[in-house]
Amino acid sequence: MNTLLNPKQSTWCKILQRPTKTVEEIEATVSEIFAEVEKKGDEAVAKYTRLFDGVRLNALRVSEAELNAAEIASELKEAIQLAKSNIETFHRAQITEKISIDPMPGVQCWQEKRPIQKVGLYIPGGTAPLFSTILMLAVPATLAGCKEIVLCTPPDKNGAINPAILYTAKLCGVTNIFKVGGIQAIAAMTFGTNTIPQVYKIFGPGNQFVTVAKQLATKYGVAIDMPAGPSELLVFADGSANASFVASDLLSQAEHGADSQVLLVTTSKNVLDAVKAEIESQLKALPRKEIAKAAIENSKLILVESDETALQLINQYAPEHFIVVSKNEDYFIENIQNAGSVFIGTYTPESAGDYASGTNHTLPTNGYARQYSGVNLDSFLKSMTFQKISSTGIQKIGPAIELMAEAEGLQAHKNAVTLRLEKLENETKNLK
Repeated sequence: MNTLLNPKQSTWCKILQRPTKTVEEIEATVSEIFAEVEKKGDEAVAKYTRLFDGVRLNALRVSEAELNAAEIASELKEAIQLAKSNIETFHRAQITEKISIDPMPGVQCWQEKRPIQKVGLYIPGGTAPLFSTILMLAVPATLAGCKEIVLCTPPDKNGAINPAILYTAKLCGVTNIFKVGGIQAIAAMTFGTNTIPQVYKIFGPGNQFVTVAKQLATKYGVAIDMPAGPSELLVFADGSANASFVASDLLSQAEHGADSQVLLVTTSKNVLDAVKAEIESQLKALPRKEIAKAAIENSKLILVESDETALQLINQYAPEHFIVVSKNEDYFIENIQNAGSVFIGTYTPESAGDYASGTNHTLPTNGYARQYSGVNLDSFLKSMTFQKISSTGIQKIGPAIELMAEAEGLQAHKNAVTLRLEKLENETKNLK
């Protein structure tokens, strides 16, 4: 890891850059595949599955027999069920009631939420089959009441889906599952094919190609959860931190992928040196050490002079995951502005949020935590407003509408009110 001692603020922008390719370098490939999937549908999906996943499939859809045959260890089943329960409890608590108000007599306004009818869930399955992401997406989608849930995940070299993915999907009530990954999966859900349904919004993390594909999908009228690309973690640790814990947290994100990035920001040189040594030691024992090692090369250990400087740097970076281990934790809790999810204290590893604490692990990366929220129940809902105005109400509010419409030069807008007011005025005269 690169070690930086008290870097000047003028250099922060450069040192906090993510190790990602530019959109321009990827977009040509994504656009080409999108165009082919739009034109040729399943044929193009099968072609790119052969090319990228190295497998020829007899069918894109996971059969009921495959779904029912998926078996995993009973201990893992219990762990997944525990995680599902916590995630469901946390997301169920986010349900809000209808909001209704009368701004003035005769004018009633209210807001209700409606589920997005068709949603697509993208579940990475390459070097790490992320069955936990199914819990993070399918649980709130079901709670929201989405009618059609489509799940796409890449097959292995034998054309099979990891049984933990199938078990978790079935547990969450998702049976519309397709053996498709990468750009072609996003394109298929964007346009729809003879086999794969078109959806209205696509959720789920992925590599840089998937991230750009999701962004391209928005040009075709499909919404996305957020630009969620390679994983990242920033840990702030003061002199009270346990160096081995901090190192394990950094490595837990580094092993996601070679393009992941992890940062340590600390006010203690002793902690910095101890964490660096722990990373080198723990790295040797990791099964995915080559992946983690590549990510570590993109990562940094940063020493700063004060908590205030640290917080300013952290808010500028806007990490996907932010762990704070500090005697002054309340300062960071109260003042952090830009982070996808925050983990507080010695015994709160980022892994807890990834799997089972209850919060959602589908979070904004690459600095998008400045303006995006992580996935939550509302991600699967639309807020719709309603209004009903009585004859009394239109008489009270109408003149203001007429004046405003006329001032904007929109005569038809004014007429829509004037005609109603004239009718009511004539009815009043006739009664006299």
